Amino acid sequence: MKPCVLLVEDDASITRFVCMALEDLEIELLTSTTVQQAREVLAKEAIQLVITDLMLPGEPGLNLVQELGSEQKVPIAVLSAGLTPERCEELTALGVWRLLSKPVSVVALQACVQDALLPPHANPDAPNTTAQSAPHLPEATNPQAQAIATHFAGNAALFHAYKARCLPQFVHDITTGDTALAQKDWPALQRLAHSLRTVLLTLGNNPASQTARQLETAAQASDSANSTAIWQALRTHLLSYQTNSSTHDHSPPP
Repeated sequence: MKPCVLLVEDDASITRFVCMALEDLEIELLTSTTVQQAREVLAKEAIQLVITDLMLPGEPGLNLVQELGSEQKVPIAVLSAGLTPERCEELTALGVWRLLSKPVSVVALQACVQDALLPPHANPDAPNTTAQSAPHLPEATNPQAQAIATHFAGNAALFHAYKARCLPQFVHDITTGDTALAQKDWPALQRLAHSLRTVLLTLGNNPASQTARQLETAAQASDSANSTAIWQALRTHLLSYQTNSSTHDHSPPP
C-alpha cells in the first residue's frame, strides 16, 4: 500500500501544481480544502504527512497545526506565502516539521515528501523546520525561463502543462473576483489575491504577482476604491493569458 499524504489547500491552481510535482512519487495524495475536511480525512485514513496552507476558508490552517502538533502523530509541513521570521518561530514551537515558502519549487516539494516518508534511521536530520523555497539559480534570460528553472527544476514541459491547467481556473477566478468586489466580500477577495500572487509568480509573471499582492493589502483594509482599481488591473492580466493562449493556438505554423 502506498503511503498517504494529505494536502490541505483551497486554491485549485496550487493544488494542481502540488499534484503535478508529486505525481512521479510512489504515494497516494489526498486533498481537502478546509480544516474540517482535513479532520475527516485524518479520522479515516492512515496519513503519513500533512501539507497545509495557513489561509483557508472558515477555520485557519493554524488550528489544524495546533491540533496535530499537540498530538505529534504525523509530520506537518506548512506551505504558505506568509512565512515571516516571527511566524516561522511560532510554527516551529507548535511542532511543525517543515516550512515551505510559496511559491515552492518542485524540488523542495519532492524532498519534503521523500524525507517525511523515510524510515527514522535513514533520516537522522529530521525534524527539519527550515523554511524552504526555490533554490537560487543563475538568472535566466527571461521571466518564463527563470520560472521554469526556479520552480519546475528546468522541466519546460511540466511548466507548460501547469500553465495550460491554470487557464480554466483563471476564468473561474475572474468570476470569483467580480462577485467578491460587487458584494464587498473583502475576506474572499483577500483570499483570491493571496492565492493569485503565488500562482502568477510561479508562472513567472512578477508584475501581475505584485498587483495581486497590492490587492491583498487593499482587501485586507476593506479599501473599496483601491480594491476596485487594482482588481481591474489584475483582471486584465488574467484575461491576457486567455488572449495569448488563443492567439498562440490559432497562429499559423512557422
